[in-house]
Amino acid sequence: MSDRPPLSLYVPEPEFRPGDKPDFSNVPIPKAGAALMPPVDGDAGDIRDLAYTIIRVMNREGEAVGPWAGMLDDEQVKAGLEDMLRVRAFDARMTMAQRQGKTSFYMQCLGEEAIACAFSKVLKPGDMNFPTYRQQGLLLSTDYPMVDMMNQIYSNAADPLKGRQLPIMYCSKEHGFFTISGNLATQFIQGVGWAMASAIKGDTKIATSWIGEGSTAENDFHSALVFASTYRAPVVLNIVNNQWAISTFQGIARGGAATFASRGLGFGIPSLRVDGNDYLAVYAVAKWATERARMGLGPTLIEHVTYRMGAHSTSDDPSAYRAKEESTSWPLGDPVERLKDYLIKRGVWSDAQHHQMQQLLETEVAEAQKQAEKNGTLHDGPHSSPASMFDDVYKEMPLHLRRQRQEAGF
Repeated sequence: MSDRPPLSLYVPEPEFRPGDKPDFSNVPIPKAGAALMPPVDGDAGDIRDLAYTIIRVMNREGEAVGPWAGMLDDEQVKAGLEDMLRVRAFDARMTMAQRQGKTSFYMQCLGEEAIACAFSKVLKPGDMNFPTYRQQGLLLSTDYPMVDMMNQIYSNAADPLKGRQLPIMYCSKEHGFFTISGNLATQFIQGVGWAMASAIKGDTKIATSWIGEGSTAENDFHSALVFASTYRAPVVLNIVNNQWAISTFQGIARGGAATFASRGLGFGIPSLRVDGNDYLAVYAVAKWATERARMGLGPTLIEHVTYRMGAHSTSDDPSAYRAKEESTSWPLGDPVERLKDYLIKRGVWSDAQHHQMQQLLETEVAEAQKQAEKNGTLHDGPHSSPASMFDDVYKEMPLHLRRQRQEAGF
């Protein structure tokens, strides 16, 4: 007989569950401005600390401090605030549309707007994003038509994807937005492959890959790190750590690792953690990482520390698995309110101006929705027949495929 105790598994548990009162006072939040900014060509081993801290620019007084500050002027910051408010208004309107039965489901990025909106500002024409489903800000902060996004959500007669993709899974090659996949983590490795192809061709375009912290448990995440590090692909690898996957907290996917960013260190990839609710910090870190890629210095891994304030999707009820007050207790605050306070502190913004901008953007979104809802159903459009899919996939159809199509009666 063995005198050893029976084996058992350790199952991580979130600190707070429904009915608990959240208390994040023990969560270490580094002081704004404390993180050093290394040279762009710095070695991964020399900046290990940045994978364990959190790079922050805006302090609690609404001031921008430290070496990562000062990269944007007031007008650029105002534009960033407008972008975030536009995304928030769009999300609210489309969530309501789903509740009204106008679309099957919707996924908002409430509380995460700063990440995509700030990152989009450092990208150039021809760069390619491989996003997940909370990066709508990459499109809404550019000149991509909002009506086209709504047409795709409604799968109507003007849907640019012709009803062949699920709602919120946008795609626009011209705007550097690779089609979203419901198979999580696939785009992480695809982005690396695209970046490798760009380098093989001797091009100047870079790629960005996006993943949620829960999906880092998928094989594609690790495969992406292997290929990106081995071939020094010109890619920025983004982990959006919003604390919760569909219904499991971030500790399940993180396992025994100290941070998600620290996983990149084992591959020799420069890895940083940034306050994802700090627009100024996200912009600065994104600029640093994309410059590395453009200089041929290889990949960078960024963990954006944020919080999913809303449900995972309109099919989800977060009250079943997390504390009710958790989102309002999150110590890094609301990205919109923080940027507004920063501009007010500088004397270039006011509550009245903020309210006026909100109203204007809500009107803009409402008008776009009216326009989208004037379009008929997909069955009314030119893409409703099975034959149209052949035309889309095979624009210059080989002879044997033309014969197959004729035999099929198309």
